[in-house]
Amino acid sequence: QVQLIESGGGSVQAGDSLRLSCAASGFSVSDYVMGWFRQAPGKEREFVAAIMWGGQITDYADSEKGRFTISRESAKNTVYLQMNSLKFEDTAIYYCARRSSRDRIITRNPLGYGYWGQGTQVTVSS
Repeated sequence: QVQLIESGGGSVQAGDSLRLSCAASGFSVSDYVMGWFRQAPGKEREFVAAIMWGGQITDYADSEKGRFTISRESAKNTVYLQMNSLKFEDTAIYYCARRSSRDRIITRNPLGYGYWGQGTQVTVSS
């Protein structure tokens, strides 16, 4: 059974950092494209970052490049999202997701991900 459990969210000040974790079970994070998405109140779910098996190929939304880093730790079967220089507009629920198939293609479309965690809230005060 595929499970994704996010943690690490919280309330911080603008300029602070947070590291989100996504603990996976039922499969290996090394075998699939893993992504992070976020959804703010009243807005659609949007792509944040993704990492492809091997961890050597990553993709970021333009607004996150240089501030966020996605990584994975095979031994813990966990994917991370390090978020630095947080801004008020980063406030959202952050979701971890796994691509539905083993396609070796990173997609920014949430429809390409068939498994989702429950989300973790990130609140940034300005």
